[in-house]
Amino acid sequence: MEKLMENNFANRLISARKMAGMSLQALADKLENVVTKQSLNKYEQGKMKPESELVIAISNVLNVPVNYFYIEPTVNIQFENIDFRKYSTKLNSTEEESIQEKAKDVFERYFELEDLLNLNEEIKYSKFIEPIYTAHDAEMAANAIRKEWNLGYDPIPDVVEMLEDKGYKVVEIETVGAFDGFKADVGKSKVIVLRKTKETDDVVRKRFTALHELAHHTLKFPDEITHKEEEKLCHAFASALLYPAEMAQKELQKGRFHFYERELMLIKQRWGISFSAIFNRALQLGIINDSVYKRFNMGYRSRKYHLPNMEPGQFRSNEKPTRMERLVYVGLGKEVLSINEAAYFAGVSSWKLQSQLNRMV
Repeated sequence: MEKLMENNFANRLISARKMAGMSLQALADKLENVVTKQSLNKYEQGKMKPESELVIAISNVLNVPVNYFYIEPTVNIQFENIDFRKYSTKLNSTEEESIQEKAKDVFERYFELEDLLNLNEEIKYSKFIEPIYTAHDAEMAANAIRKEWNLGYDPIPDVVEMLEDKGYKVVEIETVGAFDGFKADVGKSKVIVLRKTKETDDVVRKRFTALHELAHHTLKFPDEITHKEEEKLCHAFASALLYPAEMAQKELQKGRFHFYERELMLIKQRWGISFSAIFNRALQLGIINDSVYKRFNMGYRSRKYHLPNMEPGQFRSNEKPTRMERLVYVGLGKEVLSINEAAYFAGVSSWKLQSQLNRMV
């Protein structure tokens, strides 16, 4: 994290535009050419500043409050060792840039809030030292994590909450559907960014993604393996952490010819793991063979269960990061933050935060 450069307005305009996924020309077009692309470029270079009426128009188009352009964050977030997980649809460079800018905006406030509260918590992240070459290696690493974190053989009630408790900074952002999540380092902190879900969304993919990103943070891979192979090993780790081998072997039982939808729904509702991840797990553990796995995939896709929120069954879990919001209330409780400051860190308007406050003491 580094101190911000001078000319805050220019930096904030660039950030807001990138968050919106717009080029300079697209922004000029949305503003109906009341300002040219060339003038916008000069604003971003710090050579000119717009009049207040134009700032209001720009804020409306970019969907940020006017004061966004004048707030001076105390830190500049730099993501290192970044790694994306996404649907089969590829993210283009503009979408990736938008996602990173949105995440930076949240983490600027997150780290600044921690500094204000003078938090100096010692965190020891888990690290599996042996290189991961095979799915069996990934399984051993997942077992080691379960043992270290005292998870036993029980289902994980809330993956995101668990990761926050272990010191990982987790945030979620609204963005394109092709994005699932990414992990990165920010200084000595390990962060995970997830796609924001609705209350009605199936959270099993989000749980899997969070543990997939944990794998990237935790595991060491040899230089010679490809990115695709690394992704498969992270999948194997996430599956093993969600559904321990002993329990999978006990519940699925080797030597079967058929599996039933209701049965898979019951497993999903208990363990918080999708049908497809259950069958990947079964193949990995030798419970089913390639032929059964291929038949499952054909039926799965023909029923369109691979599409978002189309798979039957639901796991009841919050799976939303709460630590940053809790810190806002700590700041209010200690009278370190005013209502306006708390609203800024929470990313909501002052009136909305005020309406949520119901002081007990």
